[in-house]
Amino acid sequence: MEYLTAVMAQSPRSTYGSPSAGDPYLPSSGNSGYLVEHYDIDLDYRVTTNRLVATAVISARSSQTLERFSLDFAGLVVDKITVGGERPKKVAQTARKLVITPAQALEQGEEFEVVVRYRGAPHPVHSEWGDIGWEELADGVLVASQPSGASSWFPCNDHPSNKATLTLAVSCESSYAVVSNGTLVSQTTRSGRTQWLFAVTEPMATYLATVQIGRYRTLDVVAAPVPTRIHFPPQLARNVATDFERLGEMIALFSRLFGPYPFETYAVIVTPDELEIPLEAHRIAVFGRNHVDGAHGSDRLIAHELAHQWFGNSLTAGVWRDIWLHEGFACYAEWLWAEASGRATVESNAREAWDGLAGLPKNIEIGDPGPRAMFDDRVYKRGALALHALRNHVGDEAFFAAIRGYTLAHRFGTVTPQIFAGFVAASGRGEVVDDILRRWVYSQPLPVLAGAARD
Repeated sequence: MEYLTAVMAQSPRSTYGSPSAGDPYLPSSGNSGYLVEHYDIDLDYRVTTNRLVATAVISARSSQTLERFSLDFAGLVVDKITVGGERPKKVAQTARKLVITPAQALEQGEEFEVVVRYRGAPHPVHSEWGDIGWEELADGVLVASQPSGASSWFPCNDHPSNKATLTLAVSCESSYAVVSNGTLVSQTTRSGRTQWLFAVTEPMATYLATVQIGRYRTLDVVAAPVPTRIHFPPQLARNVATDFERLGEMIALFSRLFGPYPFETYAVIVTPDELEIPLEAHRIAVFGRNHVDGAHGSDRLIAHELAHQWFGNSLTAGVWRDIWLHEGFACYAEWLWAEASGRATVESNAREAWDGLAGLPKNIEIGDPGPRAMFDDRVYKRGALALHALRNHVGDEAFFAAIRGYTLAHRFGTVTPQIFAGFVAASGRGEVVDDILRRWVYSQPLPVLAGAARD
């Protein structure tokens, strides 16, 4: 494991120095000097006019003495801020930050509460990867914040290394349904408006927080191993019933291979609008109407987004450089489901992926692809091939035992490639694991794809 340890040491993990979390891929996102432990957010939203009035209560703990600190916040107007019940000495609002100087300096290890009352017309924030965050649909709302769009609708510490629990209340016109993360605690209607209250009890990265609003019908997937609901436009009912009919089998397969499904529930949303790609959120996957054809045409995408509940949502990379830990596993899950459902073997999918990569430029290391290439398909495919190479060398029994150990030991936590490699190396083949990751993840040339050597 010496090589991987040296690679991991080349650039530091998240540090705590205001006003950034120290992630070189998103240097203006995230904040240091404290960690948020819980968000309590109350949104009063008018769908027809895109007007929001909201309050966020942020419970945090300082990791150093703080004379001032910052929150990520973009595009909305602040009406009032208190820290520990007191008005701060100073508040400065920039395009992406709230910089707060509390009345009294916060001591290291001190618990504190920030209350922010705000309003405005929420909209996506611009990023290197397009517009992300709160987005109006033709008739409703979609929130997709990866990697740094959470600040478009609530003040936060928007970095994956700071996972926190969440309580979210959303009020809107009663003709709409609201879907969000966690468990629906209550639903109360009064004077033509309905408040939906959700609770997330496990730590969650801010980019995975979501609000989905639409005129949705709900279908319960009775055969699923965990309570599963699908929310969709009524006119797509037949296609949705067909395309998601094997979702329960998919959850069962991944639970057997990866370890138990990590959360209490799972939800799928199919929007009335077309989407370029499906999106994952904590306990949720979001698809566009174009991804539902009534002929299982999106099975690969359904498997991919489901796998993110383990890899990305429960186990979250602490810095964006390590996104292959999310996408490589999700891509490999596509191949595992294709084989289990009788469509194509993992080996044939691996060979096809290798052939495709062979014709593309070999100019990135997927273990540090750079911010522009974070979502490059080569990160997904080479990540999956790295996993396949590990499996071929250590054998099925050791490989999947390592995966299950990894997901259980770090459930709801923050992970690194070094942590993952340690579980695979426990099979007694640490030098092989180190070499495979060096060639597939931390080098640019495309390695030769070796044949399977199953137990």
